[in-house]
Amino acid sequence: MKRTASDRGRDRDDEGRARSARPRDGLGRPLPYGEEGVPRQPEGVVRGPAETLREAQRLLDAGMPFHAHEVFEDAWKSGPEAERELWQGLAQLAVGLTHAARGNTAGGARLLRRGADRLVGGAPRGAPGGASGAEAYGIDAGGLVAWARNLADRAEAGTPVADAAAQAPRLCGGG
Repeated sequence: MKRTASDRGRDRDDEGRARSARPRDGLGRPLPYGEEGVPRQPEGVVRGPAETLREAQRLLDAGMPFHAHEVFEDAWKSGPEAERELWQGLAQLAVGLTHAARGNTAGGARLLRRGADRLVGGAPRGAPGGASGAEAYGIDAGGLVAWARNLADRAEAGTPVADAAAQAPRLCGGG
């Protein structure tokens, strides 16, 4: 008889994809079963750009960049193809902050730089008025790029990111 993932003690959805039921902390780290964690972001939520940015900013300000990354992930999966680079870049900034705050400075710096590069090189076109998606939605792409590169430099220099909320960027109107 073939054993399934759930027979082996793994958390899986009906299609067999990994779906850990373990609670997580604000940085997305798994906690032991039975401990109280931070409520997870529901997957597959379709939000408009303004709602995506509001929810992600709320999570960043609360020191929960891992959860903000999940909001951006929903945006790139459900949004127009032309905006994929924008939302993926923002997701990489959030997960870069997550890794830096977890103490993975090299990985955090790498993701912060990738996200910044996506915002610079992959700005979507065709948004209202011909502006990039970032401009059309009020995203301060230049400020975010500067913030990400500065934080990456500091992480690589060994400066710890002790408080993700204190390091959270402003997505719109000032980086």
